[in-house]
Amino acid sequence: MTGAIDPFENDADAGVDAPQVSLSTARSSLTQFEGPEWETWPFNFIYQSYLLTQKPWRDALNSVDGVRPREKHVASIATRQVLDMMSPANFVWSNPKVIARTISEGGANLMRGAWNLAEDWQRAAWGLPPVGANDYLPGRDVAVTPGKVVYRSDLLELIQYSPQTDTVAPEPVLIVPAWLMKYYVLDLSPQNSLVNYLCGQGFSVFIVSWANPGRQDGDIGIANYLGAVEEALDVVGRILPDAQTHAIGYCLGGTLLAIKAAQMARDDDERLKTVTLFASQTDFEERGELQSFIGELEVSMLERLMLKTGYWDGKYIAEAYKILRAGEWVWPRHVDDYLMGSRQPMSDLDAWSVDTTRLPRKVQSEYLRSMVLENTLAQGQYDVAGRPVFLSDIAVPVFCVAAKEDYIAPWRSIFKLHQLVSSSMTFVLTAGGHVDGIINEPGLRGQTFQIALTPQTASNTAPDDWQKMTDLQDGSWWPVFAEWLRNQSGPVGRSPSMAGLKDGAEVIEEAPGTYVFQK
Repeated sequence: MTGAIDPFENDADAGVDAPQVSLSTARSSLTQFEGPEWETWPFNFIYQSYLLTQKPWRDALNSVDGVRPREKHVASIATRQVLDMMSPANFVWSNPKVIARTISEGGANLMRGAWNLAEDWQRAAWGLPPVGANDYLPGRDVAVTPGKVVYRSDLLELIQYSPQTDTVAPEPVLIVPAWLMKYYVLDLSPQNSLVNYLCGQGFSVFIVSWANPGRQDGDIGIANYLGAVEEALDVVGRILPDAQTHAIGYCLGGTLLAIKAAQMARDDDERLKTVTLFASQTDFEERGELQSFIGELEVSMLERLMLKTGYWDGKYIAEAYKILRAGEWVWPRHVDDYLMGSRQPMSDLDAWSVDTTRLPRKVQSEYLRSMVLENTLAQGQYDVAGRPVFLSDIAVPVFCVAAKEDYIAPWRSIFKLHQLVSSSMTFVLTAGGHVDGIINEPGLRGQTFQIALTPQTASNTAPDDWQKMTDLQDGSWWPVFAEWLRNQSGPVGRSPSMAGLKDGAEVIEEAPGTYVFQK
């Protein structure tokens, strides 16, 4: 885009506690105006004026004294929603691409858009999934990596994947996914499945598929989920005895894994070979955009609401995230579907926000009150089995991945893990957000990441200083991660049998199992 004015040139990396409030990122502000159509009069004047109006709003928010950072950040988010909505790209009369399409089609695009809008409203009213969601059926379109369910309990199914190489590392990989996402976010189509990639790199891979709790499960707490991870480790150990495990956790699954790893270290349990966390917070002093709205009043209100249902539905969090990032998630689809009259196809990366799972009432309350509000895990005040756990007890090698544009788990908050664990840590800062920063397969254009091994003696390095002194690399971080796992593993040997457990298993069936289909 030639000659574009970027009023957020210095604000794209601003965090929650940054000196200034950033109303929007440069990416969401500028990409909507790409194309030669926007460089002709009067549209170049319209969009440049719109961009310039955002700076006074930012300055006005930053000039208010005596306002706590949380309230200032909430105000900036609300202001951004209004500014995103008022973008000239969102209206027929100020978007040159829409005007050209309307003239060339005699308004047929607007008629199709009206039908699209009516269909979307009808689906929402009837509780049906959005258009395109049925194109991502587990076992057919996603979650297609061959494997078997080798264990089932009330909370999880454990899937063991078929080896794809003649020899494998002796240490298996166990993945603990997020509670609120179906596990297949890490096993999408074969080309962008992390599970499939690791199998192809010579690892024995297991993954947890969480059950979707209902009203009757409201009293299930984090302790129950920690017990479920213990069961998974037991099963992996019985299938592949005498081998330590590479454990990987994603989002809240990573937070859960960090707690479990700290408990195991406290109790001299040496079954873990390494710990890897993807987009997982362990220190909640700096909160993501969703968490920034949470205070004592909000937690109490949610607890009262969940008394009726027994759970918190993940779809509310997914929708709230979309609304908070409306400039990237909502308004581009509005333009394509309703103004241009075309259907923007749903991608497999969008599927996670449609096919969500629920959290039991007790888990949600414990998480929000203990971890988010009181930050007990980072402060060594979180109790497991009656005694506190300390992340500093974790002494195995740690691989930690954060995404630069992650507004659920801010990367600077994740970076604080350096100060909490006692081992050296390999830290990766990748481009992208909470999902596309992790689903980052080789071959995509425009991928970048930064990586550095940080010894414990350098644990007090500030995140922005780390970012400035660490080289930017092109490509996906997946090959680097696979190489790191190989370096932490023993000599390769024969691929394990897929016979699963001969005793103690309630069910053995083909992946993706049963729980992934629970609604």
